[in-house]
Amino acid sequence: MISTKQKYALYKPKKFLGQNFLVDNNIAKKIVASLDVLPDDVVIEIGPGQGVLTKYLLGFTKNFYAVEIDKSIYEKLSEEYQGKLKLIHKDFLKLDFSKDIDTVESGKIKIIGNIPYNITTEILFKLYDSNDKIGSAVLMMQKEVARRLTAKPDTKDYGILAIQTQLHTIPKILFNVPPTAFFPKPNVDSSIVKFDFKNSIPGLNDKILFKALVRESFGQRRKTMRNSLKKFFERNNIDFEKIEFDFSRRPENVTIEEFKILSNFILIKN
Repeated sequence: MISTKQKYALYKPKKFLGQNFLVDNNIAKKIVASLDVLPDDVVIEIGPGQGVLTKYLLGFTKNFYAVEIDKSIYEKLSEEYQGKLKLIHKDFLKLDFSKDIDTVESGKIKIIGNIPYNITTEILFKLYDSNDKIGSAVLMMQKEVARRLTAKPDTKDYGILAIQTQLHTIPKILFNVPPTAFFPKPNVDSSIVKFDFKNSIPGLNDKILFKALVRESFGQRRKTMRNSLKKFFERNNIDFEKIEFDFSRRPENVTIEEFKILSNFILIKN
């Protein structure tokens, strides 16, 4: 009988798509169980690949979508799982939750996937932009990235990714996965992270302004907030002296709540 690794070896992974297929069925089962799928949930799998998660997700809900960019894999899965799930041949980054997914209740979508490590940040930010539609997500990513998105202030890992992640979700690292669980083996350890999404963000008046403020602040993270935000304030015709905030600190020392307060101050003063 052909083994899982032998089966996957018949398909040559595409490096430009960041394909490293999970081949450990026990880990796959554990990942799927972590999502806590209910019958009325809409589940979206990002990049099903060879279907190691897909086969364990079938049957939990009739609202199961799998988004696959690789045409050959899409065609293979279409034949293998005909009528059992809704396959979408598309780049997940270009997926339109409103048009490509059937109408669902707010916060009912659950996301799962062993996502390409080279576009992890882009995928996460896409999910955050649709936080009102998503209930939770369980994602595999590089261990180093998982550590960054759960980082706290006053640490070197604390930055834009940590702030945006913790603004929109409650993230939790569930467990780590060694390179031996994949084909081909990646050069890094991986982590499974669960995100419980906040469908609203109390205390924040303008998400777009907040995002721009954080991005500008960390553009020169070793400088003080006064120096890193100088051009930002000039472009928006804002006077530092009119804002009640300590700009002598570096951005890595500013909490999410403080960034929210500063963002709201700027909105009022502008």
